[in-house]
Amino acid sequence: MDPNTPDRLYFRQFLSGADFATSDQLAQQMVNFAYAIGDRATGECVLVDPAYDPAQLVELVGADGMQVTGVLASHYHADHVGGSIFGHDIAGIAQLLTIVDCPVHLQADEVEWVTRTTGVGADQVVAHTSGDVVQVGDVAIELVHTPGHTPGSQCFLVHEPGGGRLVSGDTLFLDGCGRTDLPGSDPALMVSSLRRLSQVPDEVVLYPGHRYSPAPNAPMGTVKANNWVFDQLGS
Repeated sequence: MDPNTPDRLYFRQFLSGADFATSDQLAQQMVNFAYAIGDRATGECVLVDPAYDPAQLVELVGADGMQVTGVLASHYHADHVGGSIFGHDIAGIAQLLTIVDCPVHLQADEVEWVTRTTGVGADQVVAHTSGDVVQVGDVAIELVHTPGHTPGSQCFLVHEPGGGRLVSGDTLFLDGCGRTDLPGSDPALMVSSLRRLSQVPDEVVLYPGHRYSPAPNAPMGTVKANNWVFDQLGS
């Protein structure tokens, strides 16, 4: 079986407060997306940003016959990896690692932030540089460093025939981009990261970290044509 065929690629988008953590009011308000990416043939998958109820996410992919073998974290904020926010404690990677023994893949610049805010040990994370590939069975996921929202923000690019999928965390939404007025943010780096993402082929489908638009995803060509941030980049 070709590892790049749609039949082999396992990909699910989960909306917090709706698809999981349905009784969590903060999850309903924050409208975070979590993702599962894997290889149906081997039954392996990674979870992207498993916050709010990681145990339920493990159950949901388990019902599909998939086993969690790793975590991809887009950045350190609590609504993506767990921790405290607005006086609320959010379950995340620390709780997940009590259920599943697996590595947490981070950009190197984010390791200090994630370990400090989640309590996860440095020995439980794998530090990467941009362009590294995380292999899940025969499905390859490219890690793209996109600093600006945080120092080690990263996107995840899954190549497929005729396009692919880009899971963008809080770097890029269908409308707008991540905030740059928070600890670790840098507006100039965000501009550079958006310029980098503007080079992603139009056929690639963008999957953001929050549902801030009516549609849950859209082709990059549509996003580049309609998202005001690309008009602001200049030459």
